[in-house]
Amino acid sequence: MEYKTESLRQYDYMEQMKSWVEKKSKELGRALTCHCTTFGCQMNEKDSEKLLGILETMGYQEVDTEEADLLLFNTCTVRENANTKLYGHLGQVKKMKEKNPHMMIGLCGCMMQEPHVIEKIKESYRFVDIVFGTHNIFKLAELLKARVDSGSMIVDIWKDTDQIVEDLPSDRKFSFKCGVNIMYGCNNFCSYCIVPYVRGRERSRKPEDIIKEIRKVVSEGVKEVMLLGQNVNSYGKTLEEPMSFAELLREVEKIEGLERIRFMTPHPKDLSDELIEVMADSEKICSHMHLPMQSGSSRLLKLMNRHYTKEQYIALAKKIQERIPGVSFTSDIIVGFPGETEEDFEETLDVVRQVGFDSAYTYVYSRRTGTPAASMENQVEKDVIKKRFDRLLALLKETSAKNCKKKVGQVEKVLIEEENTHQEGMLTGRLENNLLVHFKGCPEQIGTMVDVKLTEEKGFYYIGEQVHG
Repeated sequence: MEYKTESLRQYDYMEQMKSWVEKKSKELGRALTCHCTTFGCQMNEKDSEKLLGILETMGYQEVDTEEADLLLFNTCTVRENANTKLYGHLGQVKKMKEKNPHMMIGLCGCMMQEPHVIEKIKESYRFVDIVFGTHNIFKLAELLKARVDSGSMIVDIWKDTDQIVEDLPSDRKFSFKCGVNIMYGCNNFCSYCIVPYVRGRERSRKPEDIIKEIRKVVSEGVKEVMLLGQNVNSYGKTLEEPMSFAELLREVEKIEGLERIRFMTPHPKDLSDELIEVMADSEKICSHMHLPMQSGSSRLLKLMNRHYTKEQYIALAKKIQERIPGVSFTSDIIVGFPGETEEDFEETLDVVRQVGFDSAYTYVYSRRTGTPAASMENQVEKDVIKKRFDRLLALLKETSAKNCKKKVGQVEKVLIEEENTHQEGMLTGRLENNLLVHFKGCPEQIGTMVDVKLTEEKGFYYIGEQVHG
């Protein structure tokens, strides 16, 4: 049978699986359940929403526990411990499967793009039902159908792809905010990073497909979108009619009903003046810049294949801060990259002081087999890394508290995200600069925007009071 699009072909498989799920449910006298455990970044979170959307279309009901009829692990492989974590989990799941013979287990995501992982699963984890990677998550229904028909483990890994499949179902975690992929893959090949090997080459979605998706989610009540890409600055280069990321932002800005726009992740090497201008002029783009630095040492940045120096990073940060007053700055920083000396580490601390980050994701360098850095000499000793890591955290705490103090007494717009888990009658909301604030309110307000006066700073978050108009 010929299909006009890949998504129509997949909807056909969803229908076939729906009949199977209905039949099984009747046999068992209850609904079939599913659960997706996600490791890793926002890209993975977004992929999991798509996977759950497909499962729900097939008639599965999502539950909060891994003791489900269909359990998916969406894996990450950025750090070594992510792999260890999964293998530990699989040991526990094997026991669950022995108790529930109907249970199916699926593994997908970045870790599955590593050939040695696939070999290990085939040898040691024969009870796994389906294994697929990052490029073909849209095929979930087709792979489950193959598993049901054949009765044996299905492994479907694509080395790379130029395919983007649109219009598949998605089960959003929040009704009022969501991530939207604008591109997939990465061409940067930083020497410590496995992402280009597991997520493939860069490919951009068509702007009209992105706009259509955002319009749809806004019509369903979404107030804030996060545009996702490994390096958003590269958006549009692979399109037939190239378009810059800044131009895409201008189009997204025009969508009525959308109140906030965020994006992750730009790269310091090619962040354009045009992007800074669009941010400065925008009513909707949050004045928050997450700009991964990784190290403050120009020597190490060269070894990392980052294509900028310490001086260039600082100059760019200052330019952004001057053009967008009050912009919140966050970053990614690696401690203990091979060959990092005390001098190199001091350079990193110097940048933290000069830029004054609001916060940063801090990582201990993790050796990833298959990346150039894994075979570099002078791997730094663990106890040295730990001491440096603690010093970095202490400095970040200082810069964060200093920035936090500046806003005390101000009234800010806040998107209310959830009830506060620590104190009854309190809500938690997010400021434009991505920091959290806790204040009194009613659960019915979740998902709305309110004005909050920031009364007290707590280093990485605020206590506030609602201002009623």
